[in-house]
Amino acid sequence: MNVWVAPVGDMNAARAVTKETRRPLAQYFWAPDGSHILYLQDEGGNENFHVHAVDIATGADRDLTPVAKDARAFVQSVSRLRPDTVLIGLNDRDRRLVDLHEINYRTGDKKLVAQNPGYAGWVVDRQFRPVFASRQKAGGGTEFFRRTADGKWAPAFSIEADDAQTTNPVGFNREGTSLYWVDSRGRDTAALKRMNLATGASEVVATHDKADIGGLLFDPQTYEPIAYNANYLRSEWMPVGTSAVADFAFLKQQLPGAEFTITSITDDGRRAVVAANAAEAPTAFYLYDRQARTLNKMFDTRPDLAQYDLQPMHPVVIPARDGKQLVSYLTLPPGSDPDADGVPNRRVPMVLYVHGGPWSRDAYGFNSAHQWLANRGYAVLSVNYRGSTGFGKGFVNAAVGEWSGKMHDDLVDAARWAIDRRIADREEVAIMGGSYGGYATLVGLTFTPELFECGVDIVGPSNLKTLMESFPAYWRPTLANTFYRHIGDPADPQALARIMAQSPITRVDRIKAPLLIGQGGNDPRVVKAESDQIVEAMRAKRLPVTYVNYPDEGHGFLRPENRLSFFAISEGFLSQCLGGRYEPIGEDFAGSSLQVLEGAQHVPGLAQAIGSTNSGSR
Repeated sequence: MNVWVAPVGDMNAARAVTKETRRPLAQYFWAPDGSHILYLQDEGGNENFHVHAVDIATGADRDLTPVAKDARAFVQSVSRLRPDTVLIGLNDRDRRLVDLHEINYRTGDKKLVAQNPGYAGWVVDRQFRPVFASRQKAGGGTEFFRRTADGKWAPAFSIEADDAQTTNPVGFNREGTSLYWVDSRGRDTAALKRMNLATGASEVVATHDKADIGGLLFDPQTYEPIAYNANYLRSEWMPVGTSAVADFAFLKQQLPGAEFTITSITDDGRRAVVAANAAEAPTAFYLYDRQARTLNKMFDTRPDLAQYDLQPMHPVVIPARDGKQLVSYLTLPPGSDPDADGVPNRRVPMVLYVHGGPWSRDAYGFNSAHQWLANRGYAVLSVNYRGSTGFGKGFVNAAVGEWSGKMHDDLVDAARWAIDRRIADREEVAIMGGSYGGYATLVGLTFTPELFECGVDIVGPSNLKTLMESFPAYWRPTLANTFYRHIGDPADPQALARIMAQSPITRVDRIKAPLLIGQGGNDPRVVKAESDQIVEAMRAKRLPVTYVNYPDEGHGFLRPENRLSFFAISEGFLSQCLGGRYEPIGEDFAGSSLQVLEGAQHVPGLAQAIGSTNSGSR
């Protein structure tokens, strides 16, 4: 819920410096001089964030962005070269556009850096100077403009639509003479490239043949990259040049079998914080002394789980029907796989757990949903279907026009792969996920109703037309490369027919299996009307649906009390169609804002539990 600080080497002296009582903080990090914690928080999940600065010595908390409730702020940049100051993006002047402001986090003094004449994004150097501005082109692609000596903006270069989602600037060096990019132009997987600001020429610094370059680690003095990350089946860090070769060799030796990342380095470059985790071991943090070559654990993030035997996660590559390779992750129930070959000794019920986005990915490591569902007796399979990021631009662009089409075929192929390999029983497969994963759940029950025994949809859209029409104003400048290119513009009559054909709301009469829907009342991305309309259609056809809403949540459930209540309902629901274990609800609704709006009778114990609370129900 809060940020705690402690002296190095004395975690017992940790104390909370933020004072949140209801929702976990959205984002938080050190101010450049280490005197303050900067953090973002919204109201009830509405994503209209304010940026706060809390003095770690006095506890004084300052809202740096006291703007209107429907405006939002974010941190554009912090830099050691600009101590006492943070560069913040604000849309308080025009809800569609982000202006840049420098704000002194000690005093709250604010200065306008750049007023936005119509751009979707900014690229700023380490001195907070806007160097490039960008806007999306109709039909996809991005135009970049460069600030001239007289302060105006002139066209600089363009990125075409096929590269727009896999080509992005990632940071300047100290002098501002080079800009580093993760860049797929002229290749499939995105490479790390260095752009010479004087000439505009680029050179390749690092590549990976199967995965895009992901994270970067910069030298704290020069801001030149010293290591990069690539993640195909598992994440791997590799040094750039020679300065970090010995560091990564030492860390690999000290942390065998774990995935690790360096999260920060001290200004003098001597000490670093290292985070390491594995599927069976939640993240632990270490203090690494680069000079002495010592690694000391600071703390475990979830120490209570040490008493349990968590399940291994098996990275697998599943072939799609058209030859695409789907990087996927499988977790099996305890005791079901005694020879540890990734296949249980008898078929088990399975949950196909679909990630959101769709422009994100599943990855190896500790996954609380996988561990929870495996503990209840289910195999859990997560699939990087086409459109997932990290596997090259061809894999992302293969999803264009394929919502409910080949993207769903990938999920179907993965489920059938698990059945064919005698992992899952064909009569005991459920589909579950949030956001796009919620949409995929609705597609599963409406386009392939014979495959799934039930579905759990968390904040998923049911109608792609109304989804795109309801997006917040600040999303409008970025829709060309994402939703409009991949699905279509609902204002275009020719595209509208395809958009509706891909929408589960038009195929409700094909639903045969029970459905559980969870919604956040303040969700700005997938508004509550998306769930309301499919529940209303199912109610009219007398189809079984359980619908729960949290009026103080947004795009997903963050309050601990709400998360506990929803997963208590989910495991009871899944037990009815897959037969797995579940824990009786008991006191799991305490402190939750849960509203059961439909179908309490379909979850064991739910009607009785809400009868003793103030939750509304049908």
